[in-house]
Amino acid sequence: MLVSSGLHFALTHYERTSSVPYGQRVAVDGGSVNVVDHAAEGPTVVLLTGLGTPSPALDFAPLVRELDGYRVVVVEGFGYGYADMTGPERTVENVSQELHSALEAAGVEAPYVLGGHSLAGFYILDYVNRYPEEVSAVIGIDTTVPAFAAAQDDAPAAEGGGIRWDRLASSTGLLRWVLLAAPDLALPETTAHTADEREQITRMTIWNFANPAVTDETRRIGDNARRLEDLGFPADLPVLMLLAQDTVDQTPEWLPSHEKQLQDVEDHELVVLDGGHYLHWTRSPEIAAEVTTFLDEHDVAARNPAGAEASASAG
Repeated sequence: MLVSSGLHFALTHYERTSSVPYGQRVAVDGGSVNVVDHAAEGPTVVLLTGLGTPSPALDFAPLVRELDGYRVVVVEGFGYGYADMTGPERTVENVSQELHSALEAAGVEAPYVLGGHSLAGFYILDYVNRYPEEVSAVIGIDTTVPAFAAAQDDAPAAEGGGIRWDRLASSTGLLRWVLLAAPDLALPETTAHTADEREQITRMTIWNFANPAVTDETRRIGDNARRLEDLGFPADLPVLMLLAQDTVDQTPEWLPSHEKQLQDVEDHELVVLDGGHYLHWTRSPEIAAEVTTFLDEHDVAARNPAGAEASASAG
């Protein structure tokens, strides 16, 4: 095990020092997070990842390419991508405050469209209630509804301590050797990512797996869900929810929980797309088309500084 750990440490050091990081690291309370700004003309769309994604910027790459009429910003919080792997407690309050500070530090002007996948549904909901003037619309990609998650988990957040077997697999190099033999275990189930993206996703899975920040975030899912379960979206905020047919079929309460979450939102749309939970891997063209239609119908560009400037220039 010592030989494996030493070789793993040496390889990791070499990979990190020889790789060119993407994005811009910005300071927030407790450390630094990473902001990847695809600076294009058009309304700004900020994307947040689901739980445990080793490289959110690369994970969303197929969708970013399809959203070519927008300025897409992917924020990698503590434990993700090129952000610090440790940080403050992963409460929804801290995540929202860090996101607000990161966008401000990176020069991302509000209001913007706030979107995300899976567990990002927690943070989107908290953010739009904490900073209502910052967000012009919401896009959810098979997001988790806090009331649904709270009903599934009655236990408090787990305390630290004990042996972290998952982290041990990473720190000893065991994960590296497993992925060397079976690389598809770490890769998106799609051909939409480039060969370079897939190679880098594998490396970052090895680097970031089971890190302290994501471990703490996982332990707090139940507590965070209960903090948010009675919270709804502002009634006048346009909300587009894109659900995966596979998740709807496998989880009976998935669709009803989203319908209930949206019942008091005046301008909302709920669309079920064929595919699995990671819709942005396999249905990026359809997602981009739905997003464009929805934002155009609700004239979101007029609310968004970048979009308004682009429209004025075109006129």
